[in-house]
Amino acid sequence: MARIIFAVIIMLSLYAGTNYYIAMKIYQWLGSFITHINIKVYAGIYILFVLSMLSVFLPISSGVKKIISYAGSHWMGIYIYLLMFFVAADLVVLLGCSVKMIPHPIPQRLRFYTGLIVILLSVGMVVYGRYNASQIRFVSYDIQAKKTLPAEIKIVLVSDLHLGAINSEKNLSKIVRGINGLEPDIVCIAGDIFNNNIDALQNPSEAMALLKSVTAKYGVYACLGNHDGGKTFREMTRFLEQSNVRLLNDEYVTIDDRLVLFGRVDSRPIGGFDGLKRKNFADINIPANTDLPVVVMDHNPSNIKEYGNETALILSGHTHRGQMFPANLITKAMYIIHYGRYQKDANSPHVIVTSGAGTWGMPMRIGSNNEIVTILLRGK
Repeated sequence: MARIIFAVIIMLSLYAGTNYYIAMKIYQWLGSFITHINIKVYAGIYILFVLSMLSVFLPISSGVKKIISYAGSHWMGIYIYLLMFFVAADLVVLLGCSVKMIPHPIPQRLRFYTGLIVILLSVGMVVYGRYNASQIRFVSYDIQAKKTLPAEIKIVLVSDLHLGAINSEKNLSKIVRGINGLEPDIVCIAGDIFNNNIDALQNPSEAMALLKSVTAKYGVYACLGNHDGGKTFREMTRFLEQSNVRLLNDEYVTIDDRLVLFGRVDSRPIGGFDGLKRKNFADINIPANTDLPVVVMDHNPSNIKEYGNETALILSGHTHRGQMFPANLITKAMYIIHYGRYQKDANSPHVIVTSGAGTWGMPMRIGSNNEIVTILLRGK
């Protein structure tokens, strides 16, 4: 517990310190063309933006919290890029001063244009990220299984819908239309269907109707992601059942005597799955008919090391491909495969990691895309 408290204190201190740095940089920029700024008013407005990112911890009504969290989720993106670009600008100016290309003290005109470029770049990135997050990209892979498959099968993969997050329900209608347009044999939802709490959905009945309208020859299947747990876990599972989405909790189903589909319980749930625990894959009884290709839905790609040559294909999400630059560089360093297609060697399973069809936290995507994946699985 002491470690958690210490970590929270460090994070809040870093957040406060970096915001102080940004606030002072903006104040200096404003001072380059405004003769008098009321520091109390300026500080009050800036602090409101800072606190908007922490709205989840504030003791306020749910209605007010939604409004503040909406502002906070956008401020988060602005904050990230203001910090990045101000630091980069300061480093450039410092380098320029050290080689005597920029005079010291720094001219007011240079301060003005440097600040203006930083602010325009930051706002531009957020506007682009907001637009890009409203688009859906279609990606396809052709996979050849090591086992005999009577006929090729079309799997459509989505993950990370994050229903309850900003714009998630609006985007769901686009996602469903996109899936149905692909005429899939099977639809696999590889976790993070919800955004921690089903009560965050604005219109659950409409979202349920949309999921019910997904058309797939052999049905819609899902596994749990880390955001699919918590105090409303039972309501979430009931919602999926009523939406005609079959949740596989360390269970398998045989699809038309053509393949075996497993769904794994997530290894790191936020808030838990009401006592449901992940099993060891070795302890799950593989079906007797092992001549069929085995496809596994496992939300987190860090688990791919659990599977051997008994598995033909692993379907994952979770990483969002970083969602916003430069986080994609971090996820690329963290995972063996953070996005796309991977196979360790000829005897290992194929792995497909999708960047997801929705967003978490900030309703933006920069350096990544919302996507729907088509996988054409063929036999040998």
